Amino acid sequence: MAESVVGAHADEAPDQDRRDFIHIAAMAAAVGGVAAVAWPLIDQMNPSADTLALSSIEYDVDKVPLGQQVVLLYRKQPLFVRHRTPQEIAEAVAGDHADLRDPATDASRVKPGKAEWLVLIGVCTHLGCTPGFDGGNLAPGHYGGWLCPCHGSVYDTSGRIRRGPAPLNLAVPDYVFETDTKIKVG
Repeated sequence: MAESVVGAHADEAPDQDRRDFIHIAAMAAAVGGVAAVAWPLIDQMNPSADTLALSSIEYDVDKVPLGQQVVLLYRKQPLFVRHRTPQEIAEAVAGDHADLRDPATDASRVKPGKAEWLVLIGVCTHLGCTPGFDGGNLAPGHYGGWLCPCHGSVYDTSGRIRRGPAPLNLAVPDYVFETDTKIKVG
């Protein structure tokens, strides 16, 4: 009988090692399974590739003639890049002290030393329509800027709200001049 007890203890060590291995393997499989389930849920929260592609844009402003603007697509919204004339700049600076709904100076809306370049998000702050550049030609007295066709909001040559239901000025995005003629927005 003593032999059977000794033999039982000798067989028990491999069974214990086998159980430890099975526990470790089961835990590793469980962790791998949780990671396999959690990764798609976490990864779907990342922005899509098309959104990342539009997160910043570069543009050579040298292509824009004096007194003209280009409309680019930035984060699925129109972006106005306007090459302002000296007259437009003078009108914008003259409006700095007007009674504005959303007060802002012209200098706060352009980069220092680059007053001829105005970069704006082209979305009316009332209901999201895209204003068209009026230049004072279509409707005299409209401050020479943009006119929203939806509800008649009027913006001056600095993109500041002057008349109409819009509560705020046209937004100025974050942008920098990488060179004298190249801007990076975003």
